[in-house]
Amino acid sequence: MLHTISTSNPKNGATNQIPAGGPITQTLIGLAHVSKADHVLATGSLGTEILLELHRRGCTRVAATGSCGLPRGQYDVAVVGWRGDSLKALETTLGWLVHFLGPKGVLAVWASRDEGAPDRKLRSMLQRLGFRVEAGTFCENGLAIVARRLESVPAAVAA
Repeated sequence: MLHTISTSNPKNGATNQIPAGGPITQTLIGLAHVSKADHVLATGSLGTEILLELHRRGCTRVAATGSCGLPRGQYDVAVVGWRGDSLKALETTLGWLVHFLGPKGVLAVWASRDEGAPDRKLRSMLQRLGFRVEAGTFCENGLAIVARRLESVPAAVAA
């Protein structure tokens, strides 16, 4: 089911219908278990759609990369919708983005399959950045993965 968000233009009073909550956005938000209390950073080619869907769900602590401030570990979750650019460009972006996540940060990433199978490449990229992949699924001609910082994953207790 596709929802829409109505927005008003204060200059001319016109109302626009903006599609919200596409399948990719729904999947990313669900995998990351985003709550209303989380500080969330939305980015990538689907960043605006992610931002609108989170606001529609009542999340008020959401920012886009253009308004996120300086990186100081202030976000709980980063949601990235990546389409069209190379996985190398995605790796560069993620390398910059992880500094905005706190020590228990969660990263939800969707990458299109434009460059072949992104599964192993994306998992390897996240591991190099200090994350452990917790879940993933294929959706809308791409791969959605959620990963958590390694330092926030409890170590197994030896018996």
